[in-house]
Amino acid sequence: MHNNSTQLSLLQDDIRSRYETLSKRLKQVARYILDNSNSISFDTVASIAAQADVPPSTLIRFANAFGFSGFNEMKQVFRQHLMEETVNYTERARLFRQTATDDSDVSPESPMEILNVFTMVNSHSLRQLAIQLNPHQLNKAIHLLNNAENIYVIGLRRSFSIASYLVYALRHLERRAFLIDGLGGMFTEQLSLVSSEDVVTAISYSPYAHEAIELVEMGAKRGARQIAITDSQVSPLAAFSDVCFVVREAQINGFRSQVASLCLVQTLAVSLALQS
Repeated sequence: MHNNSTQLSLLQDDIRSRYETLSKRLKQVARYILDNSNSISFDTVASIAAQADVPPSTLIRFANAFGFSGFNEMKQVFRQHLMEETVNYTERARLFRQTATDDSDVSPESPMEILNVFTMVNSHSLRQLAIQLNPHQLNKAIHLLNNAENIYVIGLRRSFSIASYLVYALRHLERRAFLIDGLGGMFTEQLSLVSSEDVVTAISYSPYAHEAIELVEMGAKRGARQIAITDSQVSPLAAFSDVCFVVREAQINGFRSQVASLCLVQTLAVSLALQS
């Protein structure tokens, strides 16, 4: 009998290997499942269907296609994996209470319950970041940033806070860093001087900002080196990047965290400081 971590890994590998054979809607579910494994345990079927932009019946078809009698049976694999990784028994009890009801819209109600749940899933997300990040990619990103004449950072909407923090940190390191915020609609103008001596760092998560994608394409045409921070291996940013970091943020009923992404950009900034 496989342990729960192995069971989840086998399911994820099965989804990846069969991805190209799936219908359009089942592919949407596959992408969501692969990119949001931390939150599947907590979210209701209705919430997952809404986030994946499919009807709830598609989730049932997806689960059936992978040998489960229903979607809640598939969710159990994610729940057991999360329980297994949670060592503290008090946390396990709380997790069980939050995930025990199959498809009722039970969610934490008090501010402290919400804080406790977010703390747990963010801790899990940070552990996964440290485990899954490729050290070679991290070193390559530091090398690119260290040798860049100019560093252009793109992050719109939800990504704006992460992008602005990265520029703030780089400026404190006396690097020529510029935030592409599109003030007055001047997206292309702000990137008009980009060259092959520069690095474009783009941060974008699903649904991807089309302006960010256009700017990344523009940077690629000018020969700039590219670093992407995104949420999926099939993100449109990945195709243009020299280094692509896939960050799995914690998510509860559609509220996505930024903790892991901020941890990554702080790592980039501190590592760069130590290169000086």
